[in-house]
Amino acid sequence: MSEDYSVHSFQHQVSELLLRHRSFLDVISKFQESNARVNRALMKSITECGCIKVQGERQPFPQDAAISLLKKRLKTHLDGKLCDNCLDIVKAEMGKNLFYLAALCNLLEMNLSDVIDQESSKLNTLGVFNLR
Repeated sequence: MSEDYSVHSFQHQVSELLLRHRSFLDVISKFQESNARVNRALMKSITECGCIKVQGERQPFPQDAAISLLKKRLKTHLDGKLCDNCLDIVKAEMGKNLFYLAALCNLLEMNLSDVIDQESSKLNTLGVFNLR
């Protein structure tokens, strides 16, 4: 199954299943809530489970360094790996977030695949000038 078909199929499935929160206002607030739940699940992985840790510090960013070197030197500030339980919870919350993103696309008559393709095209075109 191609990735594009999978995204299209998922978006169609969301369209068929979204009934109770079909209002634009409901969808946008549920999208925001689901995003917060992803963040909360990640925070609980740190503060309750402890499977991952955040070790934040200033990033070394030499002006004359090559991009390939920066990728190696810049840190994610994460130590550890999500345990199976936390991974399942984070995936579930991300899935709900994707559900409401697809629902938002449906209400705005947008194709989620087109959104992904447009962003990918922009990344490909701008390359290193699109670093975030």
